Amino acid sequence: MTGARLALAGCFLSILPVCSAQAADVFEHAAGTDLFVSTDADDTDVVKGGINLDWRFKGPELYQGIRLERAWFKPLGGKSKDFDRAYLRYGDASGHWAWTTQAGTDGHTALGSVTVHDDARFRKEFFLEREILETPQGIRKGLYYTFGGAALDLPINERNNVTLVAGLQEFTGKNERLHLRGIYTHVVKPDWGLSLQLRGRYFYSSHPGEYDYFSPRWYSEVLPVLQLRRFSAGWRYSVAAGFGAQRDSASDWRASRYVNAQVTSPAVGHHWFVKAGLVYSNTPVGSGYVYDYTQFNIAFTHAF
Repeated sequence: MTGARLALAGCFLSILPVCSAQAADVFEHAAGTDLFVSTDADDTDVVKGGINLDWRFKGPELYQGIRLERAWFKPLGGKSKDFDRAYLRYGDASGHWAWTTQAGTDGHTALGSVTVHDDARFRKEFFLEREILETPQGIRKGLYYTFGGAALDLPINERNNVTLVAGLQEFTGKNERLHLRGIYTHVVKPDWGLSLQLRGRYFYSSHPGEYDYFSPRWYSEVLPVLQLRRFSAGWRYSVAAGFGAQRDSASDWRASRYVNAQVTSPAVGHHWFVKAGLVYSNTPVGSGYVYDYTQFNIAFTHAF
């Protein structure tokens, strides 16, 4: 299974030079930098800093270039370990379909992500990603996961929509995890950008407890979320907060909390773009059940 997914990533890598040649006189250039920082209740810290150099750039989803990244992982307050990574970046659209790709390596294995979606009323999205596990054994032993799946929007009317997601996650070792997710969205006030969501998720692991990441036999979560999206002078603001319940095969029901705040700019000044976000969740990732997770990211892009 992993070999097939890596072959898919290789196909995306192989088509980049062809696509670049076809778009020779269309795109501008861009250079950008970004920072990702996360910390949790287990004193695990992750920092990722990167530089993006795009030889063709027409917007946040239309680009071709490279990414150079350094990632620092410090699990459970222990010794920090860093990795250097390099990626090819590619985003484009054709007809009703659009896709973004970031495919590369850390010198040990293939890493990255692929997303493909259409703009139909019943919107479809396909995704694939591969990353290292941020636990002590994951960093020390080189444990990775590969996660692929699909999402489908089922609009009911102008104010109500259902999104279904199904995916399969394969870990280093024997564990394979089936993911099922669903989101019901009701727009409360269209002119305010206010909506109410009911999010549900479930996963089932074939080999629970194989390493030190959070891996019960099954896990479920029900999370009502209130979301507000606003636009002002081209800037987009989004705030979402939820409080619900979560349970797994080794524990009873307990509280589930979630906060997400995002801001995205239009072109600022001389083709500057800015994006920032903050996420908080108490969904476990490590082997413990008392968990809080906070992440922050910010990115700057200059097109020229």
